[in-house]
Order: sequence, then C-alpha cells, then structure tokens
Amino acid sequence: MEWLTSLLTEHSVIQAVIVISLISAVGLVLGKISIWGVSLGVTFVFFVGIMAGHFGLSIDPQMLNYAESFGLIIFVYALGVQVGPGFFSSLGKGGLKLNMLAMLVVLLGIVMTLGFHWTTGVSLPDMVGILNGAVTNTPALGAAQQTLKQLNDPASDLALGCAVTYPLGVVGVIFAIIFVRKLLASSIFFKKGDENSHKKTVVMGFLASNPGVFGKTIKEIAQQSSKRFVVSRLWRDEKVIIPASDTIVKEGDCLLMITTKGDVEALTMLIGKRDSRDWNKEDIDWDAIDSQLVSHRIVITRPEINGKRLGSLRLRNQYGINITRIYRAGIVLLPTPDLILQLGDRLTVVGEESAIAKVENVVGNTVKDLDEPNLVAVFIGMVMGLLLGSIPLTIPGISFPVKLGLAGGPIVMGILVGAFGPRIHMVTYTTISANLMLRALGLSMYLACLGLDAGTHFFETVFRPEGALWVGLGFAITVVPVILVAIVSIKWMKIDFGSVAGMLCGSMSNPMALNYVNSTVDSDAPSVAYATVYPLTMFVRVIMAQVILMLFL
Repeated sequence: MEWLTSLLTEHSVIQAVIVISLISAVGLVLGKISIWGVSLGVTFVFFVGIMAGHFGLSIDPQMLNYAESFGLIIFVYALGVQVGPGFFSSLGKGGLKLNMLAMLVVLLGIVMTLGFHWTTGVSLPDMVGILNGAVTNTPALGAAQQTLKQLNDPASDLALGCAVTYPLGVVGVIFAIIFVRKLLASSIFFKKGDENSHKKTVVMGFLASNPGVFGKTIKEIAQQSSKRFVVSRLWRDEKVIIPASDTIVKEGDCLLMITTKGDVEALTMLIGKRDSRDWNKEDIDWDAIDSQLVSHRIVITRPEINGKRLGSLRLRNQYGINITRIYRAGIVLLPTPDLILQLGDRLTVVGEESAIAKVENVVGNTVKDLDEPNLVAVFIGMVMGLLLGSIPLTIPGISFPVKLGLAGGPIVMGILVGAFGPRIHMVTYTTISANLMLRALGLSMYLACLGLDAGTHFFETVFRPEGALWVGLGFAITVVPVILVAIVSIKWMKIDFGSVAGMLCGSMSNPMALNYVNSTVDSDAPSVAYATVYPLTMFVRVIMAQVILMLFL
C-alpha cells in the first residue's frame, strides 16, 4: 500500500489531479443530501476540501494556483455567457424596479461590511471574505482574491471568512423570508400565474369587418398599427392561403394571427371582429382545417444564419411559407422581420411539404450539429476576457491602476459575448447541458483548491473567539438587508410576495433559497424575478468585491 500512500501524498501532476478529483467527487455526492429541503449542492466541495486540508492533504502550490485560477475562469465565463442574453433586457423598464431593490440589498451588505470593519476591528480582507460567504457568492470571492494578489497581500483569510459564514448564508435567506412572511402576514399578497401574461404569445382568429383595412396589404396594416403581429393563415371563399406582406385584405377574410395577449384588444378594433374559437388548444386538428398545408418545427443549425435578421432571408417570398413562432431557450418570440436569429432557434413553419423541405436546407435542421461543442468560441472568449481583465483602469481616488482580473474580465466578456455575439455572427450557442457542465467543472475545481488551501488553518480560526464573531457578523449581513428590503418592497411599494422573494434570492445569489420559495408560492413570479435581477447583481458583486479592497485597504 506504500505506492498508494505515495500517490496521494507526494507532489506530482498525477497526485494533484487525483486529489482534486476525489475532493470534487465526494463533495458533489454529499452536496445532494437535503436537510429540511435545503442542500448545499456543489458548494459542499468547498467543505470537503477544507477537511482534506485540515488533515494534511496538499498539492504542489503552483499546481494549486493553476487549477484554482483555471477553474474560476471557466466558471465565470460560462456563467457570463448564460446570463448575457438577458442581461441588458433585465435593465429595461419591466425589471428596473426589481433591479433597483436588488441593488439596495447589495448596497446595504457593503455598508454593513465596512461598518463592522471599522467598529469591530476585523480586518478588511477578513470582512470581504465574510461578506462573500454571507451572500453565497464564490465568483466575488475569486475576484477579491485576485485583487489581494495584485496588492501583494495574502488571500488565505478571505477563504476562511467565506467558509465560516457560507452555511448560514445559505439558510439565512430562507429564515429571513420565513420571518418576513410571518411579520407581514396581513400585508403580503400573492399573484396567481404569470404577472407578465400580457406578453404571452397567443393565436387569435379575426374576421375582417373594419372598412379601414379593406383593400390594404398586410404590410400597410402593420405600418399603421403599433402592435406587433404575424398573419399565419388567411381564409377566403373557404380556401386557405399563406399570406405574404403584399396580400390584400378583403371584406369577410378570416385571418389567423399570432400576437401577444396584451395586443389582442387593439387588433380586434383594428381588424373588426374576433373569432370565438380557441386556437390555442393543443388538440386542434389542423389537417381537417387546411389539409393542403403542414406545420413543422425546424431548427437553425447552419452557422451562416447566426446573427442574420429574419427578414433578410426572404423565406416567405421565395418559398411561400410562413414562420409563425420562434422558440428560444423556452421563450416564444414573434417572428418579426427585424428579429436577429441565433443558432439553436426553433422555427414553426407553415406551408406545403415541399416548400418546408427547401427551408430546412436553408437553415440546416440538422439537430446533431448542435451537439458538437463550439470550443473555439469558448477559448477565444476566455482569452479576450483575460486580456480585458489585464487592462489597467485609472479610477479617481486610487493611486494605482485597477484591473478586472481573472474573475471580472471573463465574466464581463462572457456577458458581452452572450448578448452581442450573434450580432457579429459569432457562434456562441451551447446546449444547456454543455454550459452546466462547463460551470460545474470549473466551480468544482475552484472550490476544491480553495478549500484545500483554506483547510490548513480553518478549525483553529473557527474555535478562536473571533470565529464566533465572524459567524455572527456574517449572519447579520445575510438577514438584515433581506428583511429591510422585503419590508420596503411589500409594505410601501406593494410588490407581490412571490416577486419580492425571488428578487431577494437572486440578489443573494442563492438558488437553494429559490427552490424553497418555489415550493411555497403557487406562481412562477419568484423564478421570473430571480432571473431578472441575477445577472446585474452577480456582475456588481464581482466588481464591488475588488473596489472595496482597492479603496479602503
């Protein structure tokens, strides 16, 4: 057994890979254990690494630094690519109020961190580590560590502070939400269903009876209305046709239109009368309605289509088909001419069988092509992120240039690539499972190395008098901002409890708390709010973790 002992203890490349892999595997298995509906998930890798470091397991310092940094880069870049498509839209009018409240949660946490640093004597690096654990934000921890390395200051205490406060950071948000629910029971109200239902895409039938549209083309009708719609089919004299933009609408025409629920009333006034039939049922026999037409769902798999506008393909004019819906990441989009297409979009196409086959040749529809990982874009994106993170930035009040670093640069570049990559014909598409794999692999490597490094002095820190102080400070940073912002949101701003709870979970980067909220609220409002605020708060926390150290250390 000496060979096995030496394999685990003598520093080498093989030993480093084995140790990191074992810590990650054990942590991931234990992370699936759920207590009262709460599990730590991949974060348990961190605590297994701490135990391994405590009992003397170690790897070569250079290997440790490389694996930790590379894992962090992969994780934050993949995270940025995931949130990128919704990042800037989340800042729009619909999500502005929730994002401002989430920023208030972030600001209160920062103010408390600085206040505790000045009043308790806990060092600023320790307090930043406590803050990152209290808000369960490991990317921000990595960014802060890189900043301390730039400042030639040891970073080990950061990980210790994070490790001490992380467990209560996970459950603290849940306790705070339960407390708010009990405290404001008379003020809390719930919204059943989707509060954004007016944006839901629906199929409606209209009878042309308004003289204002007689003799006009569909294009002219669309131009005189501010509402967005697509005419899927047109019935005239008991015959169905695929309408084009130059199709003239006549009295008595029946138009099948795809639009949003909020625009139905306006379109009814514009066209004339609404068909009483429910066209959104799943059991409609389309073959009986228009046997000469078929409806297929085809997938964009040709990279050349990525980033092009739907109208530039001229599919309707060339092939006599109509695209009625576009599905992207579970969201139904209206196929307007100015819509920018992305690899992986699923198009619902109506037309003759032969015409749809020609459209398939144009857009690809080879699903297996999507399974091929586009690693070129991933590596180029990470390189660009590291270059961005290395650019020195001059900020007034700081005597030396600031850098986004290994965490800040890749996450910013990931957001930019995810949001704007298709517009410059950059293929950024990855399957959801592929993105999750990259993130899980990177985060597991990072947490395993982080825990291994912090474990050497973890327990002696926890059982010192200041260890209990760290736990108390971290718990306060977790629950106080959540409770205060929840009271403001519900009591004075009259926002429904589901949206508030989801916003709080997103502002604290806490998917475990979101799972609890989803199990107690009969609505998808928490998930919508979480997705609305998560991108911005993640970005701000990563940046602010560095700015705090640079300004006040």
